[in-house]
Amino acid sequence: MELTGAQILLKCLEKEGVDVVFGFPGGAVIDIYDEIPNFSVEHILVRHEQGAIHAADGYARATGDTGVCLVTSGPGATNTVTGIATAYLDSIPVVIFTGQVPRPLIGNDAFQEVDIVGITRPCTKHNYLVQDVCDLARIVKQAFYIARSGRPGPVLVDLPKDVLNQKCRFDYPEKVSMRSYNPNVKPHVGQVRKVAGLIRKAERPLIYSGGGVVSSKSHEELRWLAQELRIPVTSTLMGLGAYPGDDEELWLGMLGMHGTYSANMAIHNCDLLLAAGARFDDRVTGKISEFAPHATIVHIDVDPTSIQKNVSVHVPLVADCKEALGALQKEMQALRDEMDWERKHEQWLAQIQEWRRMHPLTYLDDEEKIKPQYVVEKIDEITKGEAIICTEVGQNQMWAAQFCTVKEPNMFLTSGGLGTMGYGFPAALGAQRAFPDKLVIDIAGDGSIQMNIQEMMTAVCNKLPVKIVILNNGYLGMVRQWQELFYEKNYCATCMDAQPDFVKLAEAYGAAGFRVTRKQDVQSVLEEAFALDKPVIVDVRVEQEENVYPMVPAGASLTEMLLV
Repeated sequence: MELTGAQILLKCLEKEGVDVVFGFPGGAVIDIYDEIPNFSVEHILVRHEQGAIHAADGYARATGDTGVCLVTSGPGATNTVTGIATAYLDSIPVVIFTGQVPRPLIGNDAFQEVDIVGITRPCTKHNYLVQDVCDLARIVKQAFYIARSGRPGPVLVDLPKDVLNQKCRFDYPEKVSMRSYNPNVKPHVGQVRKVAGLIRKAERPLIYSGGGVVSSKSHEELRWLAQELRIPVTSTLMGLGAYPGDDEELWLGMLGMHGTYSANMAIHNCDLLLAAGARFDDRVTGKISEFAPHATIVHIDVDPTSIQKNVSVHVPLVADCKEALGALQKEMQALRDEMDWERKHEQWLAQIQEWRRMHPLTYLDDEEKIKPQYVVEKIDEITKGEAIICTEVGQNQMWAAQFCTVKEPNMFLTSGGLGTMGYGFPAALGAQRAFPDKLVIDIAGDGSIQMNIQEMMTAVCNKLPVKIVILNNGYLGMVRQWQELFYEKNYCATCMDAQPDFVKLAEAYGAAGFRVTRKQDVQSVLEEAFALDKPVIVDVRVEQEENVYPMVPAGASLTEMLLV
């Protein structure tokens, strides 16, 4: 039996196990929307295409599966570009379907025509323009395979309207075979043994964990290595949750520009740095020439182009993190009885505890004013670290990363690489759709929440009870902090004193709204808000000129931290 292109697409999604698509309709994809009621795939109508791609991204991060987004041609497609780049920088598997004008009109400046394949080429893992309906099933199969395998990432499939109307026999491939794409996931045995030997000899080892550990689901292997061999662990923003944040002995917290004192000092003084699934980006390394100056650096990454990109690596290990850490675990199990691991790093761990005692992660609390860190601490206390935390970008993001106890992977969703303001709320909707029974909280700033606040209607209509906690300081806080510290307090264009009434705004959408202006009300209002089975905005008026500390100034060494 022959099916139309639109029917084939939806049949393919069913075959891939897709249960939800986040999207926004238009003329170029109207034939797909005409068929959606006939298939088992749920469609969630967002209010802006950027919301659709972030929601698909949030769904992917929370579940570890692939998120799916469907939009129309032209502006519908270009509105997804920021979200595609967000997923690309953070290696998130998302498949984006965009409508395109009919093939005879491509290149003729047709209404709502744009070369989305060309536009997204630098920020997708791969993309396709479907030219023949008979290729559609194979392309969709490949798109999901590419998005999920190797280093995950977004894949875009552009669908001309006339292709969606063509018919052919539906035949979904069982397997994918692509001569030009064969990611290496198995580690080299010799390299694994070399790393095991380095661990055996090291006196001051440190594990540097990244988002690759989360996406490869290798957190159990990581925890074994750390806990059995008594190796402390630090992490990138993207790696939070791979190691339990409540391990007060081995967990050092995040490193880098706003990392903890103990993590940054450990990086500077370690003699072996085992990096797993992490990029060495500038927010992490600080001054590269002074990064981990005494360490032999091992880098595990499935993407060979990431190795040696920013720092010199002594032992590369190109492989999927789960495969590599699993192989390393087996090697170390064989060596376990030779060493007294309990005492081998005793002095090193004592030094780390001393750094932690000297400069703990803290802030100057106030009896009257509401400090934003205090609000995050209360969120963490009330939820016991069991909520899915999403963040926007800026100070709110860093305070959430510092003061939330992230115990498990896929529980902290944030835009790390691109730093996309407006990411958190729609991503939270995706996470809430994936886990309807979990508490999902978006920790936001008053500036960033206004970038995609229209998705409150999506939350209300789809009964997605996401809680938004706005740390409202009346500024674009992180930029203001830089202006204060490095631009002589020239607060140009960062004051946000003209704001909507967030409580009334929530109520206008049919959600609930709360405002907190007294410190003594923070906990009770948060508890009341979290107990409601509907979307909520909690507008907390926090100290206006509070800064995020520790802070490593741009271009400085990790040891040159500004402290509280």
